[in-house]
Amino acid sequence: MASDHLGDRLARLRRMAGLTQEGLAEASSVSVDVVRKLEQHRKQSARLPTLHALAKGLSMELTALLGDPPAVPSTGDADPPELVAVRRAIMPPLFSLAPEPDGADRLSLPMLRAEIAEAWSLYHAADFGRVMAVLPGILADARLAAAVGQGRSRLAAQHALGKALQLGGHLSIRLGKTDLGLSSLERAVTAADSSEDPLLSGMIYNSVAWAYQRQNRLTDAQALAVRAADAVEREHVTSAEGLRVWGGLVMSAATSAARSGDYDGAADMMLVAEAATARLARLPAPADGRMVSVFSRSSVRIERVRLAVQHARPEEALTLARGTRLSMDTPVSWRTWLLLDVARAYADVGDAAGAVSTLEKLQRVAPGWMRHHTLAVSIVADLWAGPVRPAGLRKLAEALGVAD
Repeated sequence: MASDHLGDRLARLRRMAGLTQEGLAEASSVSVDVVRKLEQHRKQSARLPTLHALAKGLSMELTALLGDPPAVPSTGDADPPELVAVRRAIMPPLFSLAPEPDGADRLSLPMLRAEIAEAWSLYHAADFGRVMAVLPGILADARLAAAVGQGRSRLAAQHALGKALQLGGHLSIRLGKTDLGLSSLERAVTAADSSEDPLLSGMIYNSVAWAYQRQNRLTDAQALAVRAADAVEREHVTSAEGLRVWGGLVMSAATSAARSGDYDGAADMMLVAEAATARLARLPAPADGRMVSVFSRSSVRIERVRLAVQHARPEEALTLARGTRLSMDTPVSWRTWLLLDVARAYADVGDAAGAVSTLEKLQRVAPGWMRHHTLAVSIVADLWAGPVRPAGLRKLAEALGVAD
């Protein structure tokens, strides 16, 4: 269950794998002291590279070790109707009838694209409930438009379908349904290949790489991101759209490299990406940035902060964060990730008050986001178990269910 302590899940999965603490430590190249402290609740959380190593040692997906997102606890009950509707929209039942052309005359591709862009905005604002509510209808309209369209309209409809299915993949992964997410992304790639946008496949491959990361398939994730980035770089980096897609893929490759233990190699890739962001200011902006990969100097800095935190470099993370100026087009989700990582860095250097202040700011910026992040829960749990409880910590601990 999502409320389980990480150490309880680790101990349970270790026993299921038939391993002793020493055996797991050897299989994962993690200190047996770390394994013991986690299982004895003397350590509340672990860094992502450590978690990836433990998951590899257990021969399990990372998501099995992390537990379910707080928003979708695994109770053994059937999926809620909203999630069933999303699942059915992504994966229509076998032998289902083709979309009826009735109503096709009312379809407007510009309106459909606007609805998809707004749904992406809802996703980045962590309003997953509303995304679940609107996505089935969007997917149905996109499939109908792709089925009845002709010529360039059909190509544009395939593009819309690809972006809608990509959103379905992101939503599913965020809700802990990684396999459903990959199914949606595979369908998105098929739609992208039938569209008129040569960059859409690259954007979706970036999403697939993220899904692979969640499954601890770090080598697969890095290889896919590098190959897709090379393909974009050969022909499309003269436009802002192409540069953003290329940059997003480079950041994804760097993240996979860092989580595989190659922090220096990842840092080099991040510096290359950050240098390339200077070219964006000299290029015409995309018509709708919500439909293109997130890539800017702000996003690169945010990812660099994250990697520094994950690799036990909290002082470096705080220095990077202080030098980060967020651009106006930085999505709310990226702002929240930055605040979470800054809070983690403050906690790691022993500044509990700084961590609590940062988490309180996060609540103000995106009040619904914290409950969807296991990192937020682990930070608050660490602070609650610590020797100092600053003002405001109890309220956060009660909201996330970690208070005594």
